[in-house]
Amino acid sequence: MTFARFTIAYWCVLVAALLPIVCAGIAKYGMFGKSRRDGGYDNHNPRAWLASQTDWRARANAAQANTFEALPFFFAAVIIAHQLQARQTVVDILAFVFVVLRMAYIMMYVADMAKTRSAIWITALLFNIWILFIGFR
Repeated sequence: MTFARFTIAYWCVLVAALLPIVCAGIAKYGMFGKSRRDGGYDNHNPRAWLASQTDWRARANAAQANTFEALPFFFAAVIIAHQLQARQTVVDILAFVFVVLRMAYIMMYVADMAKTRSAIWITALLFNIWILFIGFR
């Protein structure tokens, strides 16, 4: 019987899966103690509340949506790289860099640094493609 290791790349999958939750937390930050009438967080209708936000809260919510959108490709790339028996160290490093880039992307999105954010998005996409193809020989 063989046992699969939980690789660094798999840990990166977990971290990437949690990033949208972090974005939602950023968007809601400081609004839990306020009443709904005063614009505080509305747990009865959270999506509508998030959709009504402006400035950095709206950008954090948009970063949440984009982060969710990036997940399937990243998950698939890591799994395919493992299935193709790519060099584990390379997969781990690329997955780690992807997650760091996505964290930077979120920070740039919230900070309204659009050009930097877009450059980071493209770089993260290229790393994701690299992960996908790293196991092909």
